[in-house]
Amino acid sequence: MNTVVGTHDILLLTLDTLRYDVAVELADAGRIPNLARLLPEGGWEERHSPASFTYASHLAMLAGFLPTPASPGPHPRLFAAAFPGSVSTAPGTWTFDTPDLASGLAAEGYHTACVGGTGFFNRRSALGSVLPDMFAESHWEESFGVTDPRSFEHQVERAVSITTAIPAERPLFLLLNVSALHQPNWFHLPGATREAGDTRESHAAALEYVDRHLPPLLTAMAARRPCFAIVCSDHGTAYGEDGHTGHRIGHEVVWTVPYTHAVLPHGHVHEEENA
Repeated sequence: MNTVVGTHDILLLTLDTLRYDVAVELADAGRIPNLARLLPEGGWEERHSPASFTYASHLAMLAGFLPTPASPGPHPRLFAAAFPGSVSTAPGTWTFDTPDLASGLAAEGYHTACVGGTGFFNRRSALGSVLPDMFAESHWEESFGVTDPRSFEHQVERAVSITTAIPAERPLFLLLNVSALHQPNWFHLPGATREAGDTRESHAAALEYVDRHLPPLLTAMAARRPCFAIVCSDHGTAYGEDGHTGHRIGHEVVWTVPYTHAVLPHGHVHEEENA
C-alpha cells in the first residue's frame, strides 16, 4: 500500500449487510458478472467482520481494521492508524498518524468524499453525522437510502459526478456505502410483496441489482488514474437462522463476510455485463 497511496485513487465500496454465503452462491452461478470481474480465481475471500452492525464496522474499517481473513493470523493490514504494539502492521502496511483513514489520506493530498446509504450517514442526528464528518465532502439524500428501490443507481450517479468535479491532478478517496441489500429489500425480487417481507432470495436479488448498475462507477474511478478498489461487506444478516432475524448479533451469518480488492487500470472501461 505504500506504493498505492499517492499514485492511485482509492475506492472503499461497502456492500452493507451482504452475506458471504449469498455472495459466493451468486458468483458461482454467474449471476453477478460485473462483481465477478473483480474477484481473484478463487472467488470471494471469506473474512470476519470487525463488528456486527454498520456504525461500529465502519468506524473500525476507517481506522484500518478491514474484515479479517477467516484463517488463523496475524494478518498484515493494508493500512493502519499508527499505534504502539500493533502486530498486524507490517512493512507493506501504509500507516497514518491521524485517527482515521480519511484524514490520513487528506494529509497526503487526497480529496475525501463519502456517498452514504444507510441511516448512519444521513446527518439527521449527531450520531448520523459522525461517519460523514470524517470526509471533506459527504452526500446523503432520501433517494440513496434503504427504502428507495433505485438507491444504488442514484448513489452511482452522485459518485460519478464527484469524480468529474475535482481537479485531475488531485487523488481521490471515495467511500460508497451501498444501502440496497439492507432491509427492506423485498422489492428487488419479482413477485415479492411487502406483506411477505424480506427473504434470503430478495437479499440475493438486491445483489444482482447492484451488480447490474456497477460499471459506471468502476469506469469513473479508473478515468483519472489507476484505482485501488476494496469491495466488502460490513456485516451479514440473518433470515431466520436459529430463530434470528437481522444483525447486531453474534451469529455466523452476521460475522462472516465477503471481501476482495483489485486494481482498476487507468482508463479501464468496465463494460456492462448483465446476467
